Amino acid sequence: MKVRILGAHGLESTETRFMSVLIDGVLALDAGAISCSLSLSQQKRIKAILLTHSHADHTMGLASLSTHAFLAGATVDAYSTKETIDALKRHVFNGVIDPEFTITPSPERPALKFHQIEAYKPQLIVGYTILAFPVHHTVPAVSYQVGSEDGKSLFYSGDTGSGLASHWEHVHPDLLILDCGMSNAWSAQSPKIGHMTPELLKPELIEFRQKKGYLPPIILVHMALVFEDEIKGEVAELAKAGCRD
Repeated sequence: MKVRILGAHGLESTETRFMSVLIDGVLALDAGAISCSLSLSQQKRIKAILLTHSHADHTMGLASLSTHAFLAGATVDAYSTKETIDALKRHVFNGVIDPEFTITPSPERPALKFHQIEAYKPQLIVGYTILAFPVHHTVPAVSYQVGSEDGKSLFYSGDTGSGLASHWEHVHPDLLILDCGMSNAWSAQSPKIGHMTPELLKPELIEFRQKKGYLPPIILVHMALVFEDEIKGEVAELAKAGCRD
């Protein structure tokens, strides 16, 4: 399993891009930076996109990708929960914000085709075993465990507040890609904003180690740019502690 981080932030700048992770060049987790980070030939290789939720920093690239598919007579296959699909159809791909690619050029062969997934129900998607888990955010959202045919797997939280530990018994990842969007000063507001802080992440990781007996490599994403140096310092202290009690 080859993992490429296309974008790791919730804000765009000359040095940062919206959220998107690419696996083996064919499976994408979120689509925030899926078009601006890849050549047209690389975009054509993508077989499926898993969306965690409907926010623009996780879905922005879908419009450009769908336009490319429309012009090429192809179809983009995107997977998510009913709530996310309904939100994107109603508020984005509605002919006002972006074209109705879900029925264009025809309902039988659209440029963008949504497929519904259900939480806690394993599903085989383009050769990968996918398992979705509901997480706490400001809109309905899920995290994903992705397992490949070579036996490797990763867990991608998407945007989330506390509560990941409730899913640890169901996953066995070789890599964790986790939200750590805010600094510890925001920990009290986490239930409202639906993002993790280093302080809130620590008990989640301690419980992972206690339940699983190991702690895999961790990539932290979605750091707010204005707090990034502060967050990195707090994460460094977390790493020194080794996530022990």
